[in-house]
Amino acid sequence: MKLYNSLTRKKEEFIPIKEGEVRMYNCGPTVYNYIHVGNARPLVVFDTLRRYFIFKGYDVKFVVNFTDIDDKLINRANEEGTTVKEIAERYIEAFKEDANGLNLYDYETYNPRATDHITQIIEFIKGLEEKGAAYNVNGNVYFSIEHAKDYGKLSKKNIEDLISGARVDVSEEKRNPMDFALWKKEKEGEPSWDSPWGKGRPGWHIECSVMAKTLLGETIDIHSGGEDLQFPHHENEIAQSETMNEKPFANYWLHNGMITVENQKMSKSLGNFFTVREVSKEYDLEVLRFFLLSAHYRTPINFSREVMDQTKNGLERLYNGKKNLEYLLEKAEDRELNDNERKMIEDIDGFKEDFIRGMDDDLNTADAISSIFELTKYANTNINENTPKKIVELAYDTLMELAKVLGILNKKDEILEDEIIELIEKRSEARKNKNYKLADEIRDLLRDKGIILEDTPSGVKWKRV
Repeated sequence: MKLYNSLTRKKEEFIPIKEGEVRMYNCGPTVYNYIHVGNARPLVVFDTLRRYFIFKGYDVKFVVNFTDIDDKLINRANEEGTTVKEIAERYIEAFKEDANGLNLYDYETYNPRATDHITQIIEFIKGLEEKGAAYNVNGNVYFSIEHAKDYGKLSKKNIEDLISGARVDVSEEKRNPMDFALWKKEKEGEPSWDSPWGKGRPGWHIECSVMAKTLLGETIDIHSGGEDLQFPHHENEIAQSETMNEKPFANYWLHNGMITVENQKMSKSLGNFFTVREVSKEYDLEVLRFFLLSAHYRTPINFSREVMDQTKNGLERLYNGKKNLEYLLEKAEDRELNDNERKMIEDIDGFKEDFIRGMDDDLNTADAISSIFELTKYANTNINENTPKKIVELAYDTLMELAKVLGILNKKDEILEDEIIELIEKRSEARKNKNYKLADEIRDLLRDKGIILEDTPSGVKWKRV
């Protein structure tokens, strides 16, 4: 399996630190609001990578943190006249609801909170101080980038350019304009904790370094997030972690591309900013997940209603293929296979090999999805009520195995209401009596209830729209 490492700017064979195990850290949300579509992309993409590692037999430990102390939470709490803790709790619960809709919790995920690691953060900063890489100015503690080896190696920026052109906090306290805050002195009305430098709170970058080290170790296999985090966040994580631990922080850095809306950058100022919660009012979030995997994760992806409708239709085709195989499973019988049927086993296995080939090539979910569509098309064309059960089972099991890697096709059909069942039976009776006018009226009534009927040689099939 090859992954594109942002650190080296090339695809590299993935070799875990410990055989059979993968330790992954993905930058999670700052919980001051609902997550938006841009936040959802790395969550879905790297959850899918985690699923694929499990598919390949790895034991995976996956961390997605919550930043629950930050200027944004403080400002939100002040605006609403409430506490930072209340804001954090509210939006962590909202995140979990959205995450369930996106099927992010099918496997165990660790969601550490920054405020649960204050003791470890303080110890980490003290360690940097002892190495001469951190300095205290009136209760504010800064990291000195002069003590970082190869600062800028991830973002490929040099320090001189950064000093002259980067958007950084300007402070007369800093020895170097690029130095960044590890600990912030207490301000009136803000949450704070006791520390050797006085009451205060942690800076943003230090949180991830400490939580990654605490839960995964000093060197981890993969660190991931959106490409907008490369600088300064991930660059600063590397600087402080590698200075403290004197070893690489992460062996592979993975970054996803950004999302545009109607081919424009998503932003609140343009009014094209969509939260996952807003999208869920119009689409099942499984559609959003499928959309976010429809392009290669490193490429920009354009979000629009037209594209979402196309994605919904594509997902519906896969569900119909799944349902068709479930129907055939009930009808199929065991018998010996002929030569053509033995060839069908090879064909179905070939779709799985194509899927693996795509996923092994830097998590190419677009190609992997194409393989699933080809498998479904093949099944619809070649598998029928006369097909041996072994073939039908293989096609169904393969479809569901690959769909699980992508986190789709996990919803079960709802039980039809008694009224709808009676209407389907009544329509069948009307057709038998050649009362086609009544049969058509019932079909139209069912369509209004969101049920589409399909008359087949083997009986009436239905699907929801």
